[in-house]
Order: sequence, then C-alpha cells, then structure tokens
Amino acid sequence: MNNSQQRATAGRSQVRRAELIAIGRKLFADTSYDALSMDDIAKHAGVAKGLIYYYFKSKRGYYLAIVEDSVAGLVARAGDDTGLPRAERVRRTVDGYLHYAEHHHAAYRTIVTGGVGSDAEVLAIRDAVREELVAAIAEGAYGHRDLPPIARLALVGWLSAVEGTTLEWIGGSSAPDRPGRARLGALLVRQLRATLAVIEEFVPECPAPPPAEGAFEPADDLAPVTGSP
Repeated sequence: MNNSQQRATAGRSQVRRAELIAIGRKLFADTSYDALSMDDIAKHAGVAKGLIYYYFKSKRGYYLAIVEDSVAGLVARAGDDTGLPRAERVRRTVDGYLHYAEHHHAAYRTIVTGGVGSDAEVLAIRDAVREELVAAIAEGAYGHRDLPPIARLALVGWLSAVEGTTLEWIGGSSAPDRPGRARLGALLVRQLRATLAVIEEFVPECPAPPPAEGAFEPADDLAPVTGSP
C-alpha cells in the first residue's frame, strides 16, 4: 500500500470513528451507561459489535472517547476570541458556551450529567473541563488564570448554576416562551458580573472588570455575539 492509499485509509478510519462517537453521544445522553450493552450500541449504530471493539477496545473506552470528544468541543467553543478586551471576552465565553449547548444537546448532557457516576476517570474528565472553563472566565475577567481559593469557589458556584440553567434551557427547546440564547446569555453575564463584584469585596486584588461599553445595556439590547442565531 502506497502513501496515498494509507492516507485515504486513515482518513476513512477517522471518519468512521467520529461517526461512532456521534451515535454514542446521542445514546448515552438519553440512556444511562449501565442500561446500554455493547449489543444495544452496535444495533443502534448499525454495525458489527466487533467494529466498536476495534476502535475503542471496550464499552468504557467507547464512553471515555465520547466524553473526551465532547469536552474538547465545548472548551474550544468557550475559549475562543482570546484577543478581545476583558469584558467582551467574558461575554463571548458565555455566549460560546451556550452556543455549544444549543447546537449539541447530546454532547452537552454527556459532559454535564454523564452516565458513569462512579467512574473516577470519567469524573476526572468532567472536573477538568469545569476547571478549564473557570480558568477561561478568570482569564477574561482578570487577565490571568490563577485565583485565590475563595474567588475560585465563587466562580465554581456560578458555573454550577450555569450548568443547571443550561440543562433546563435545552430541555425546554420547544417551549413557546423559551428565552433565546442572547437573552439567557445576558442573564448569565449579569449574574457573573454580580459574582465578580462579590469576589472583589472579599479579594480586592481581584477587581471586577468594567462592563463592555454598551454590552447588554439596556436590557433589550441582547444581540448574539457569535454571528449566528
């Protein structure tokens, strides 16, 4: 097999693996890890069970690959636009986070709720993405990722609320009065600004950044910042 053929084979293999991850992401978002057997997964994927073992070695390996792939997508989306002013970067981080959840329901649920509650490696992956998101907010707010313990706790508390709010939001996507991403983003940014103000009271060396000029002011000025609805 020449180099061109090898590249083509590798490309097809990567595509097939990505397809299996996408299928598994939807399955695990709606069904617990323990409730799905490899036979169930293969049936839903329309492939031989051996193909899943070939790519992922085991059901646990398959699930870990799904979580890691989902995490990478969320972190990349939320951590974009690093060259912007601090307040605008915070705003875009929140909007990027919601954009990802809005367009990748299954992946978001996999990250936040998971399916293997007692698996230490899965929990470590989920904790790592939360740490990365807290660090991204800190960098946007303060220009650095290192946080005093009480400031970190405050941001972790805010992020925990964001996760619950976002799960509720994507779960009610068909509700007629469901707020759009821009309006929810405005709510979360205001809550974050309040959190940052409280942090400044406890940790004066972590001053809250001033709001971006015109950002989310007045309350009906809630246009998305990612350029897509």
